[in-house]
Amino acid sequence: MEVKWLEDFLALAGTLNFSKAADERHVTQSAFSRRIKQLEAWVGATLVDRASYPSRLTEAGVKFVPVAQETLKQLYHARRTLLQEEGADAKTVRLTALHTLSFTFFPDWLKRVNETAGPLFSVLRPDSGSMEENLNSLVDGQSDFLLTYAHPEVPMLLDAQTFEFRVLGAENIIPVSAPAKNGSPLHALTENARKPFAYLDYEKASFFGPLLRDLLSARLPQFERVHEGSMSVGLKAMAMAGW
Repeated sequence: MEVKWLEDFLALAGTLNFSKAADERHVTQSAFSRRIKQLEAWVGATLVDRASYPSRLTEAGVKFVPVAQETLKQLYHARRTLLQEEGADAKTVRLTALHTLSFTFFPDWLKRVNETAGPLFSVLRPDSGSMEENLNSLVDGQSDFLLTYAHPEVPMLLDAQTFEFRVLGAENIIPVSAPAKNGSPLHALTENARKPFAYLDYEKASFFGPLLRDLLSARLPQFERVHEGSMSVGLKAMAMAGW
């Protein structure tokens, strides 16, 4: 059981529309439908009649609405009470950060924040490798902040009226290759390249996956994808090994 499944179900119960409920929960419709099915599998009963249009709750679904509402109410009340008792509300900051940013940007930035707003106790949630899950950590309240790259070509699927953002810096993306003995790149990236070259790619679910596909694919010469991963440090190691 996951808390977000209950929140998804109540959003659907309020709208009776998968598309509207998914927008309200800031996830794709396919991910939202998958989570409703996971909840139904856990409960052991069909909660939504998908054969009707618009969708409607089954008898089991109607009975489950007050259960979900009361469960969430008690969970959130207990969490607030415990956090207040521990004094964690005032001094703990929970963040989700993309893997690369967690060790290239985060340490020095947090030090500067701590000097002006501290003392703070920080909790860093690991990058899941999926932008959808990273965004969900913010939407679901598991993190107070999300430290991520951003680009107009990569939709964030966050309600701008609910979530504020600040630009903290900028970076340039450059192609890299291991060098040959004479210092030239083993895999040259040129617009007039005639032969295919080996290419290391980011996973589709990661931030850079859709960015490279949508922004650069039309500008790249013919290539042969030989490996994909979600973390830059892993792709760097593959490049240094000559891939």
